[in-house]
Amino acid sequence: MKRIVKYTLAFIVVVATGVQAGTVQLQQPAPDFVLKSQGGENLRLSEQRGQVILLNFWASWCGPCREEIPMLNTLHKQYEKLGFQVMGINIDKRRDAAKRMMQDFQIAYPVLFDSQQGISKLYGVDAMPSTVIIDRDGIVRAVHRGYKKRYDAIYMDEIRKLVRE
Repeated sequence: MKRIVKYTLAFIVVVATGVQAGTVQLQQPAPDFVLKSQGGENLRLSEQRGQVILLNFWASWCGPCREEIPMLNTLHKQYEKLGFQVMGINIDKRRDAAKRMMQDFQIAYPVLFDSQQGISKLYGVDAMPSTVIIDRDGIVRAVHRGYKKRYDAIYMDEIRKLVRE
């Protein structure tokens, strides 16, 4: 009986606060992680504090990801000097397909590899691509699932606002 009460109370707390396992919440700290980059070094999200970060989860087999990458390259180059960083997080199980795509699209921003998809699960990624925008203090400010052309203007507005803060 105590166990039922305990789990019922835990369920009520989760529902009441809107917290779910494996999702990011707006206005909450972005979950920290460490992933290996295309250069072979480990990159930790929390070490990027002070910059506006756009995390973009993508895969080589994803058509909308291919459409979005040129825009992400442009955003990265345009706002990098203002303290903005795009970080691509590739979820392919095999890196060779990801590396070919990185070359084909001449990706200018760091790409991290989440081949076990642990970080993708931590962030509740349920669509490709998925994008999380994080402010200079490490707080999640926007989450976008999928990609449509109109997102270009939305991303730009969100980034402009955050680099000015």
